[in-house]
Amino acid sequence: MKPIIIITGAGKGIGKSIALDFAKAASQKNDFKPVLILASRTASDLESVADKCHAYGAASDIIQTDIADIAQIDRLVTTTLKRYGSIDCLVNNAGVGRFKAIGEMTEEDFDYTMGTNLKGTFFLTQKVFAIMEKQRSGHIFFITSIAAETAFKSSSLYSMSKFGQKGLVETLRLYAKSCNVRITNVMPGAVYTPMWGEEIPDSMKNVMMMPEDISAPVVQAFLTASRTTVEELVIRPVCGDINE
Repeated sequence: MKPIIIITGAGKGIGKSIALDFAKAASQKNDFKPVLILASRTASDLESVADKCHAYGAASDIIQTDIADIAQIDRLVTTTLKRYGSIDCLVNNAGVGRFKAIGEMTEEDFDYTMGTNLKGTFFLTQKVFAIMEKQRSGHIFFITSIAAETAFKSSSLYSMSKFGQKGLVETLRLYAKSCNVRITNVMPGAVYTPMWGEEIPDSMKNVMMMPEDISAPVVQAFLTASRTTVEELVIRPVCGDINE
């Protein structure tokens, strides 16, 4: 199996961990030889991840992409098709957030959050799903959040965007059933990633999950027999949600 796998937000956090776990799986399974298409806004981050993937013997390619820009989404998809001929998996991991009281949110905060989490995710999925629908195979992951079902006071825009992503997941499933495309919604609780900033108290960090806690189940879900789909993964810290 030589699947072409696009991972957005692959330079850091959960996306980086997903890329590395796919690469590790390739080193352990003789019949699994993926090409990992690493996409994010920062090329230097991607270069570091690509080097680590190559160390495991996995093929990877870097396509610097800001999915908030439709032209860059087009370039990501067309470049991948031109180089490799198909897209077999899309991991919609790229996401951003602004966290503060609802009365402090600005129009810029709104556009920044929705541009990536909703507009970017929608149009990238739209383009990739059309390819998978035609080839009658594929797997699309959405790394949403428990904030897609549970609201938090400082997460009004973030939760709004994640509720929207979950709506896209449910709608896409209605189309995917008729063309053998698998859809998996991954809803993590609090994960220690750069999105939280650099000043996280140890008391909070100590009860958070790590990116590899999310990436391992994602890779396992992809490697599940093609006749089977893992529809939803809800992954929380043992202590539950980090309450505000």
